[in-house]
Amino acid sequence: MVNIKEDIKESLRSIKANMLRSVLTALIVSIGITALVGILTAVEGIKSSVTEGFSGIGTNTFTVTIDNRGGRQGGRERKEQTPIKLNQARSFKQRFNYPATVSIISSITGIAEVKYGSKKTNPNIRVTGIDENYLVNEGIEVSLGRNISSYEAQQGSKVALIGKSVATTLFGENINPLDKEIGISGNRFQVVGVLEKEGGMQGGGADRQVLLPLASAVLMIRNREPAFEITVNVNNPDELDPAIAEATGIMRRLRNLQPGQENDFVVERSEEALKNFNETIGIMRVAAFVVSLVTLFGCSIALMNIMMVSVTERTREIGLRKAVGATPKRIRRQFLVEAIVICLLGGALGVLFGIMFGNGVSILLKLDTFVMPWVWIFVGLTLCVLVGLLSGLIPAIRAARLDPIDSLRYE
Repeated sequence: MVNIKEDIKESLRSIKANMLRSVLTALIVSIGITALVGILTAVEGIKSSVTEGFSGIGTNTFTVTIDNRGGRQGGRERKEQTPIKLNQARSFKQRFNYPATVSIISSITGIAEVKYGSKKTNPNIRVTGIDENYLVNEGIEVSLGRNISSYEAQQGSKVALIGKSVATTLFGENINPLDKEIGISGNRFQVVGVLEKEGGMQGGGADRQVLLPLASAVLMIRNREPAFEITVNVNNPDELDPAIAEATGIMRRLRNLQPGQENDFVVERSEEALKNFNETIGIMRVAAFVVSLVTLFGCSIALMNIMMVSVTERTREIGLRKAVGATPKRIRRQFLVEAIVICLLGGALGVLFGIMFGNGVSILLKLDTFVMPWVWIFVGLTLCVLVGLLSGLIPAIRAARLDPIDSLRYE
């Protein structure tokens, strides 16, 4: 233990004596650790936010929509599916008899510009047509005002719910948004409610969105046929499977599908969507780990070259240490410890940069999460030790094998 402490002190003295070279080496190592910790911190932040959003929806929820991803399936070209029409969605809502809350939505646009007087938002506002059950199924609260009523959703009243970000941009903190008129694509709507600030991945859309009564929203669609999505929140989670079977049967009848025909719609559980998301996150983790390993491999080669130069520059010093009794084992250990210390210094810097980078991405995405990835910090620093061992091994062996007499003669 005493010898290790002495080797560490000697390594720090050597690093201080060759500050520029040591700093450059540490920065090379920090690049790889920054890539590892930074990307994975951002991934963990996104996962945390999305998982929190799914927890608000619950696991007893499923959606009925269409799948127009295109491409080929089973060797055949996938046909584009006909959107779910408003009358089909409303008929489904009337016929579905299970104890559940059914909501109908229609995505209008994601690039709307909302105006109030001389003020306007950026053209990145999501406009969605909803019914009275949408907020309940999505777990969204109204912080000011009220929800859209069933009558307003069916009759197409000119009212709107706005996200917190929209309210702040148009009205600031001193003006009450309720009963004020906003403009969207030439249409005027009266604000009846402001949504609770969501933050996080879900809130990135919820805070920058406008919700309109379903019948009013679809009138704004001019260049395409409106498509609708149905969300069902079953009261009893144990009845989810029979509820899905009932929903499938109702939709097949509404879509006029004959026995033996494949469904031209998709029924997806919320937990399945979360599972698919987690699989994607897993792939992103593996990709980030591979990128960081490749970067660290390049760093290890650079560090090895620098340590080889260090052995050459310190040949007389090595000869002098051997002349006064230093064993090859001690010389070898000194160079290994020096390589590991440089890597750990670079790793610590990389961890700091990685945490700043990863959480900076979360801030840019407006995720209200701060992630401290302890597991990946440990993995990153462990990799630093391995890189130090592998990079310093050959230079350490070379230094240990130097002849003391020839080393003292070296110029």
